[in-house]
Amino acid sequence: MAAVKEFTLPDLGEGLTEAEIVRWLVEVGDVVAVDQPVVEVETAKAMVEVPCPYGGVVTARFGEPGDEVPVGRPLVTVAVGGPDAAAEPERAPSGDQSADSGSGNVLVGYGTSGSAPRRRRVRPTTPLANGSGGDRSGATPPKPAAVTPAAPVPAVPAPAGPVAVVSPLVRRLAREHGVDLRALRGSGKDGLILRADVERAIADSAAPAPVTVAQADAPAAQAGSRRVANAPEETRIPLRGLRGVVAEKLSRSRREIPDATTWVDADATELLAARAAMNAAGGSKVPLLALLARIAVAALARFPELNATVDTERAEIVRLPAVHLGFAAQTDRGLVVPVIRDAHTRTTEELGAEITRLTEAARAGTLAPADLTGGTFTLNNYGVFGVDGSTPIVNHPEAAMLGVGRICPKPWVHEGELAVRHVVQLSFTFDHRVCDGGAAGGFLRYVADCVEHPAVLLRGV
Repeated sequence: MAAVKEFTLPDLGEGLTEAEIVRWLVEVGDVVAVDQPVVEVETAKAMVEVPCPYGGVVTARFGEPGDEVPVGRPLVTVAVGGPDAAAEPERAPSGDQSADSGSGNVLVGYGTSGSAPRRRRVRPTTPLANGSGGDRSGATPPKPAAVTPAAPVPAVPAPAGPVAVVSPLVRRLAREHGVDLRALRGSGKDGLILRADVERAIADSAAPAPVTVAQADAPAAQAGSRRVANAPEETRIPLRGLRGVVAEKLSRSRREIPDATTWVDADATELLAARAAMNAAGGSKVPLLALLARIAVAALARFPELNATVDTERAEIVRLPAVHLGFAAQTDRGLVVPVIRDAHTRTTEELGAEITRLTEAARAGTLAPADLTGGTFTLNNYGVFGVDGSTPIVNHPEAAMLGVGRICPKPWVHEGELAVRHVVQLSFTFDHRVCDGGAAGGFLRYVADCVEHPAVLLRGV
């Protein structure tokens, strides 16, 4: 007789409490091995595949792509220990590895928490229908993946008993929009109220009331109606997941940081020549961003007050001993800022290798949360978008950001004569609480000097 184990979304660490289902990697009835990924989820930090600690036959999936699942809610149930997959599911305590074909592993890159307490499973005495019967404690069963909304949502008299809603996200959505869940008839199995039901009710309540048009104005009204009907519909993109986190950080930066920006043009011809010479010598190729990272780290060694953060609660400027260098990377999922740990201890070649590794992981959506947090200074190469300058927003809670525009041929006075040189615009945005214009200008001038004369860096070697 097979035992059916329930696998829940594990502790994600880094303060993350939920994840959005991106796609399922298994179907009901599939045989899975221990630690085989069963679902791909997106957190506010990264997109990862979640491995199941049990081996056996998948008997149920919970949630559809696009659903947000809180930590501790079921993902799948797996029949282990035999071919019979019809046994009643039991919730295994976190870390239980006793004779259940399970590893107890959690997501790679995330931390673990203590063992979760065993939950008492309450079976409903009667099927949930239109919110009646079921668990009198207020708990509701998880939503199977196979459930899809198929019917409209007519209002019905408010029934007695608990409301048949699975997801706390559905409850929150209804609460935020003032939707009475007891007035809805769920389109899910056994009358479960789904997210689509609540969204449909919200749309119905927002629909404008019909307007009576005078007979004389009827032709004009009909023509206007045709124009509206043919107009393109607006697109709404939820600010959640990675996009939501970025939006919150940028908003907080604008609210809290009194920033200022200074900029300068620099002749990058010798920097490009130095890079070409490095790559011609053999070995791994050094990206231009690695040279700029090396210059930024050297500048921070001269101006350590810029490698800092502001503790607003204690009204203190905190100067940080290590440089954890972030760099902006554009991906299909939006802007991310991977962090090079201890950049001040790395050679230019090592910086290049780490930039390459993190960039590839960012584009593949496989960055661990640790790769996206803890930065102390950011390098923003917006020149890859073909623009010369920018006034970027400081990456909160950091105190400064170096921006690099495109490098392109321009007329330039070189050694007293007009010549065509490769010129770049550098910008420096800083928290004015941390330093004044003198320190900011000195930092940017040193960076420009290193760009124009890379041999200046040899002084600090």
